[in-house]
Amino acid sequence: MAKEIRVNVDNVQHLPDNWKKCIGTGRLGLALQQEYLDHLKTVQQEIGFSYIRGHGLLHDDVGIYREMEIDGEIRPFYNFTYIDRIFDSFLDLGLKPFVEIGFMPKLLASDSQTIFAWEGNVTPPKDYFKWEKLISKVTRHFIERYGEEEVLTWPFEIWNEPNLVNFWKGADKEEYFKLYKVTVQAIKSVNKAIQVGGPAICGGSDEWITDFLAFCKRENVPVDFVSRHAYTSRQPHKVTADYYYQELAVPDKMLEEFSVVRQLIKESDYPQLPFHITEYNTSYSPINPVHDTALNAAYLAKILSQGGDYVDSFSYWTFSDIFEELDVPKSQFHGGFGLMGLGHVRKPAYHLFTFFNQLGNKLLYRDEEIIVTEREDGSIALIVWNLVMEKGEKHDKDIVLQLPFPNGSYFLSSQSVSEKHANPWKTWQQMGRPRFPLKSQVEMLKKSAIPYFESEQLVVSEEELTLHLTLTKNEVKLIELIKVKDDSATYPGLDDHLIDSY
Repeated sequence: MAKEIRVNVDNVQHLPDNWKKCIGTGRLGLALQQEYLDHLKTVQQEIGFSYIRGHGLLHDDVGIYREMEIDGEIRPFYNFTYIDRIFDSFLDLGLKPFVEIGFMPKLLASDSQTIFAWEGNVTPPKDYFKWEKLISKVTRHFIERYGEEEVLTWPFEIWNEPNLVNFWKGADKEEYFKLYKVTVQAIKSVNKAIQVGGPAICGGSDEWITDFLAFCKRENVPVDFVSRHAYTSRQPHKVTADYYYQELAVPDKMLEEFSVVRQLIKESDYPQLPFHITEYNTSYSPINPVHDTALNAAYLAKILSQGGDYVDSFSYWTFSDIFEELDVPKSQFHGGFGLMGLGHVRKPAYHLFTFFNQLGNKLLYRDEEIIVTEREDGSIALIVWNLVMEKGEKHDKDIVLQLPFPNGSYFLSSQSVSEKHANPWKTWQQMGRPRFPLKSQVEMLKKSAIPYFESEQLVVSEEELTLHLTLTKNEVKLIELIKVKDDSATYPGLDDHLIDSY
């Protein structure tokens, strides 16, 4: 039986675009690669995020902290050659840095523990005085290069997931609080108005949020926002050298986490603090094939639709498969986080974001599987999806949508991604999963990644338009309705009936 929806325009609300406030990236040093920048340019042209966040600001491949011997004395040398190039590239593309402070330069590290193939050091500084000076030097350089007015719009987030032993030695909460205090004091010593925050934890340890805010209150340490990460994959049920397989919780779990942490903030001594999800995705592994599938797009649709009700921004992890946490990607499709696959191949989730970018800011209707909006010019843009987490076929969904419309003619267009359309991962499977595809094969994958397009002209005669929609398994569809301005009468002698077969 078809689901029936009647849209009532008497209760129009504002739809926030918090889903596009920030996007994640692999470590910042990747921005020195050409393909990375090519991907980012396309993402900005077709979606247009406001901020970008990634690891490795202080990692040795960016090279900010060095030491040199002068007159027999070892002194710090602060080298901004690469970070200037990286941040210049971001800003040229309309992206502001969401600055993540980390990881530890080896010359300042208290131990050798690292994470990822690129060996980000996750230990506290062996000398907090040198660390404090480094942070103040970096902050001051940003202001000198980019100006106070610009840098005051950049949030500074202290570290990444310190509640995990992999990301912070021993997951030592008290040591993290010390790091936070020293780092924030160094930043604020340069300019008190710079935004600072944390604790950038992953899910499962929300007591850190409460303890963190209590610490800031007790120690009179500045905090301007709260940050957290969110993933909905369960523990892995199979791990191989190349792949990581997990089951997913329903999307509501992520939205519930957003809501719970928002409530913790409201109950703290800082009830009005902004709340940023600085990483989210389905799986937290960069080798989980779910990221490449149509399922990922249909799954995330509800998150993009409703997440902005709870958080000030939520940053998808990540925009590109140019990503090396588990070393250089080993194949065209490898379960990478990216919206954009290698070779400039757009994944289904990429199109989900471009679809949401077409929505208006007037919210007419929204439920578990549809969002209907009106644009400033009066046209309608809606997205509907059919998330199917079960295996097998025959999961079509029928929807009857009734929209109030003034009488007249309207141009209806639709674009969709699904298991059958705009699914280059499936095409790659059919090719035999070429690990290192030829250029001709990459071009074929690009062609297979184009959303399925349909259009027609509809006539409204009773001030109501009824749409009969059928969605296949994990299909996401963008529908646009625009009033027709018919210029046919301006073509003398126009007669389509004179064309053979018409």
